[in-house]
Amino acid sequence: MSGGVAIRAAVEADIGPLSEVASRSYADGFAAILDARSLAERTPAFFAARFAECWPRMQTAARDGRIVGFTVVTNFHIDMLFVDPAAYGGGVGTALLRAAEKAGARTLECFAENMKARGFYEHAGWRLTAAYERSFAGRVMRFVQYSAPVAQY
Repeated sequence: MSGGVAIRAAVEADIGPLSEVASRSYADGFAAILDARSLAERTPAFFAARFAECWPRMQTAARDGRIVGFTVVTNFHIDMLFVDPAAYGGGVGTALLRAAEKAGARTLECFAENMKARGFYEHAGWRLTAAYERSFAGRVMRFVQYSAPVAQY
């Protein structure tokens, strides 16, 4: 438990609550970055289909027994770190990031325009290591990659 945040491995029964958190977080975090169609497609059902395959690689963050965030880590890379907008600023993201680091996460990527996420990662000691473009949601988007703090290795 970190600051009232309990981190644990996801179980299959978490897919529904995780999908709700993902949909809310996605809409809030990417509203100024993605087009309306891309945002509208990221419904709880969209995320549930994705999480049906990857839930064994997920960690959940709960406060008062309610899931308020999660990570998906694949091959030491953080694929997703989402926090419910209602839980922003409460240490959930930090608890998830530190748990991922302890589990060996070494890299992550985010939209280059996502200055809130970038500031969060940089404040946590992650280092910008690459900037590039790639296809996402049917168009070319700018991304940045971060590496975990050196002491973490």
